[in-house]
Amino acid sequence: MAEDIKKYIDLQGVACPMNFLKAKLTLEELDSGEHMEVILDEGEAMINVSRSLKDEGHRIIKVDPLGETFRMIIEKG
Repeated sequence: MAEDIKKYIDLQGVACPMNFLKAKLTLEELDSGEHMEVILDEGEAMINVSRSLKDEGHRIIKVDPLGETFRMIIEKG
């Protein structure tokens, strides 16, 4: 895998906005430029978390569908 993942968090079944808050807190443990992998439910969770993370200055590197969930790689801004 090209990405060097420093943190992993599975947010399946976690409702908005708690899923964003958990992702944000996990990102705070990283240095700028490091990557985190997040598993999110499809739909509202995927849309809202990715938008909120971008608004916070982070970069979505990759999104892979995994059935009814998505694997998202985020680079800390």
